[in-house]
Amino acid sequence: MPGDPGRKLNMPTLVIVGAQWGDEAKGKLVDALATDAELVVRYAGGNNAGHTVIVGDREFKFQLIPSGILHERTVSVLASGMVICPKSLLEELCRTKKLQPNIGTLRISSAAHVVFPYHLKLDALEEEARGANRIGTTSRGIGPAYQDKVARIGIRMGEFVDPKRFPERLKEVLVVKNRLLQLLGGEPLAYEELLAEFSAYAAQIRPYVTDTDIIVQEAVYGGNRVLFEGAQGTFLDLDHGTYPFVTSSHPLSGGACLGTGIGPRAIENVIGVCKAYTTRVGSGPFPTEQDNETGEWIRRHGKEFGTVTGRSRRCGWLDAVVLRQSARINSLSGWAVTRLDILSVFDEVQIGTRYLLDGAPIDHMPTDLEVFGRCVPVFETLPGWKDADLRGCRTLADLPPNARAYLDFIEAQTGVPVAMVSVGPDRAETIMIRPDLVWG
Repeated sequence: MPGDPGRKLNMPTLVIVGAQWGDEAKGKLVDALATDAELVVRYAGGNNAGHTVIVGDREFKFQLIPSGILHERTVSVLASGMVICPKSLLEELCRTKKLQPNIGTLRISSAAHVVFPYHLKLDALEEEARGANRIGTTSRGIGPAYQDKVARIGIRMGEFVDPKRFPERLKEVLVVKNRLLQLLGGEPLAYEELLAEFSAYAAQIRPYVTDTDIIVQEAVYGGNRVLFEGAQGTFLDLDHGTYPFVTSSHPLSGGACLGTGIGPRAIENVIGVCKAYTTRVGSGPFPTEQDNETGEWIRRHGKEFGTVTGRSRRCGWLDAVVLRQSARINSLSGWAVTRLDILSVFDEVQIGTRYLLDGAPIDHMPTDLEVFGRCVPVFETLPGWKDADLRGCRTLADLPPNARAYLDFIEAQTGVPVAMVSVGPDRAETIMIRPDLVWG
């Protein structure tokens, strides 16, 4: 292997992580930065996360494949920390090639787990059984697939694409899953039909499957630019998110190590992507939420509807307490602030700077969900940049003074500098402020 893993090297590695509750427009930034990357690696999650990338008059929607696939010279990796629905993957690959026939190289980890129809059915049945205590799952089978991984009965990609091993593995697992489906009131799945359908998927996917750990390791320790792409957001993390309203994996920057086979000292920079306001989908505390005309306007103007589910997102002002916590958890080197243009309608904008918990001021997010739910935000009001057209801005100096002051306020509140700003959905509508905080 090139390089010495035991010695700290000048490794131009970068993790892009969602700093809020997901939907921060990470996909657009990954696409923009992938121009300079040899590898783009997706390290966690499944097709319960969505990225939209706009290039000219073409709109690409990704759920599994890293948006770096749009760059021909870039290798895109679905790493071992992922759970992958074969049908969804092939559909995504097909529609991407229709829009852009010449794409980058795709590699899929043989250690990634496969999502099957029984996972989807169990996901929906379990959510229905929760009644009023639903957690807002996308019903894409992600949670049940990760449950199988932890229970050590999951089927991995290496087994799935092996025609000698797959039939027997599917048979032994389906016996257990059909019992569970029936216990929850569902119908069992027919083995022969499932085997035939998924064997066809396996034949198409087989050429992409390999040992990706060594590909990523050799690239990292060889000094190549490697971009690690997280799905969802920090506060959907299984351990550090607003549990139980979380995902089943680790979208934090630390997940880049867990899900790919590299060590923590191999990470050079971490960029936290945050919207200029806050959104979240589903249930759970949201202190700065604006369940009013302001929130509705942000939702409509910002088109705040899920790429995967189409569900409307809850919207509110930016929460600096959340950003400070995210900066600590992820060891952020810089911010990428997105959707700054959406706030151009307001005379004034607000940022939550701390909370009141039962009347007492606190400056952090409580871990206990019930306690967090009692937090009331304390807002600071800043002058807006009403009617300014930010989409034509290409440098920091092009931004209106009040918009620049807003970014300065974020830096002051979090202690983390702003490295990038997005002022529109297109790839070109991105301002690079601190390139040294991106690739080093």
